[in-house]
Amino acid sequence: MDEIKVTVFCMAFNHAKYIRDALEGFVSQRTDFPFEVIVHDDASTDGTALIIKEFQSRYPDIVKPVFQKENQYSQGVNIARTFIYPLIRGEYVALCEGDDYWTDPYKLQKQVDALDAHPESDICSHRALRLKNGRFDGWIAPRIGSGIVPAEKVILGGGGWFCATSSFLCRKEAYMSWTPIREVIVIDYTLAIQCALRGGMVYLKDSMSAYRVGTEGSWTTRHDKKARIKNRLIMIEMLDALDKWTSGRYKRVINRRREMFRSDILLLTRDYLSLYSPSRLGINIARMAHSAGRVVRRWLSFL
Repeated sequence: MDEIKVTVFCMAFNHAKYIRDALEGFVSQRTDFPFEVIVHDDASTDGTALIIKEFQSRYPDIVKPVFQKENQYSQGVNIARTFIYPLIRGEYVALCEGDDYWTDPYKLQKQVDALDAHPESDICSHRALRLKNGRFDGWIAPRIGSGIVPAEKVILGGGGWFCATSSFLCRKEAYMSWTPIREVIVIDYTLAIQCALRGGMVYLKDSMSAYRVGTEGSWTTRHDKKARIKNRLIMIEMLDALDKWTSGRYKRVINRRREMFRSDILLLTRDYLSLYSPSRLGINIARMAHSAGRVVRRWLSFL
């Protein structure tokens, strides 16, 4: 049997409404290499596990489930590092949450070909469709055309609104590398940063996945204002760690992104006097320009 080229990692929890779309997107991939799909079900209670078992029986050589009897996320367990890392056999790792899905049967092939052609890079992403309440809500696209997104722009991007997690394909070594920024927080943003540091992010303009916004149980629906403020503080701590880890190489862009997170905190706490003070004029202009650029990229991606 040929060696596994790509390991697909999917995290699922109470995704019975969506997981079938995700699994269909995985098993429909057309590649000239073998791939595997590790689906981690974190003790779902809504029938998600039954759907995963159905696909396991239909595609036993591809779908490799991990079922938990007790929810691990709520206990603070790092699921990927604890349960998934030891199982990964692929040269590359592709990611997709259980409530998102892939839309192009050649997604894996295109991304593997792209990274094979760019040995200096550790991550490839692509344009993704945004869905809100099941309806089109624009695109997630860090640039208009295909090309290399430099590490500076990934840092400034800020996470899932910049690149969809469902679009990530990473080299195994880079994905599994435990860096200082992931000691602070393990999210798609820190993964994208650490994988982009060596040679930037390879980006494909093709739309090949869909990201559902605000689904039941998602981060945005489970966290209140207090949790959002705490998240921004953790992000600032992460950026401090990134600055130290990279010996100040990205200090300018890190400072800019840090100030954007601080502006978020002022907005969440309704400290408008500080938010719009003359001393923050420059960062507010930069923040508005950043948001405007994101909107322009989303709609120009139609072209």
